[in-house]
Amino acid sequence: MQSSILELMLSLLAGGLLGLLFYGSLWLTIRQLPRTKQPALLFLGSFLVRMSITLFGFWIVMAGQWERALACLFGFVISRILMTLWLQPRSQHAPAEVIK
Repeated sequence: MQSSILELMLSLLAGGLLGLLFYGSLWLTIRQLPRTKQPALLFLGSFLVRMSITLFGFWIVMAGQWERALACLFGFVISRILMTLWLQPRSQHAPAEVIK
């Protein structure tokens, strides 16, 4: 049975939210690494929790339809791109003026 446009849009949105959760918690984990006494344990624990939530979310959204899984994955990737752009370090220097 074909997925409707509404189902695909909701799957895309769910993928975006799963991506925000995954990459947002990764960002928070990385920020905490210098302050912890056992960084490997923190990173491994965070990875297992993030991956479990993400895979479970994909499984729920997919509901046995590959189209929904693909839309969810697309939303997940879009959220990664957006978070990468948003969280990248900003340059301390003023932009160079264009010489005419």
